[in-house]
Amino acid sequence: MNKSPYDIIIRPLVTEASTDALMLNKYTFEVDRRANKIEIRDAVEEIFHVRVLKVNTLWRRGKVRRRGQSTGKTPDRKKAIVTLAAGETIEMFGNV
Repeated sequence: MNKSPYDIIIRPLVTEASTDALMLNKYTFEVDRRANKIEIRDAVEEIFHVRVLKVNTLWRRGKVRRRGQSTGKTPDRKKAIVTLAAGETIEMFGNV
């Protein structure tokens, strides 16, 4: 998969749980569903210029939604929890 790092990392996920994990130097991202851990690690290192120690991935299944008689499904998503080396940080809100 010869993709740009910006195609692999879709967006940071900011939730209560992911904000608490920042104290443990863990950052949560929504990533491309086809990306593997090595590609995710390389993308984070290239975009943010940090050293990644570990990458954990998990799938979030889409939910079935109804509006009247028609039903639909939200898309499946893939999350990555990236652990950085000690002393490394990502300024997630610096450019907002």
